[in-house]
Amino acid sequence: QVQLVESGGGLVQAGGSLRLSCAASGRTFSTYAMGWFRRAPGKEREFVAAIWSGRWADYADLADSVKGRFSISRDNAKNTVYLQMKSLKPEDTAVYYCAAQSDSTGSSRRNHERYDYWGQGTQVTVSS
Repeated sequence: QVQLVESGGGLVQAGGSLRLSCAASGRTFSTYAMGWFRRAPGKEREFVAAIWSGRWADYADLADSVKGRFSISRDNAKNTVYLQMKSLKPEDTAVYYCAAQSDSTGSSRRNHERYDYWGQGTQVTVSS
């Protein structure tokens, strides 16, 4: 069982930055692929970013809508994954969810149905 707790959301002006954190319980954190998804009001859940660990390095994937502005990283010693968000836009406003996937290959990283554990979400609001 893995428990995920997000933090770092809030209200920010357009062009600003936020860093979301997701702290995970469990001793096998490093074996999980980790993802960030978001859901804006009236919209479907959307993939934002994912990170998974290969034999020699971590690999990351970002949605086109956030490439160049967001980055994802993980600290396995702290059981934490981060989403650094810069140059925020009003359309980034959403509830952001952290998720963990036991499929460590990353092959299904964009498919929310393939994630096994979810956090409660943290609200990000970007004002224009």
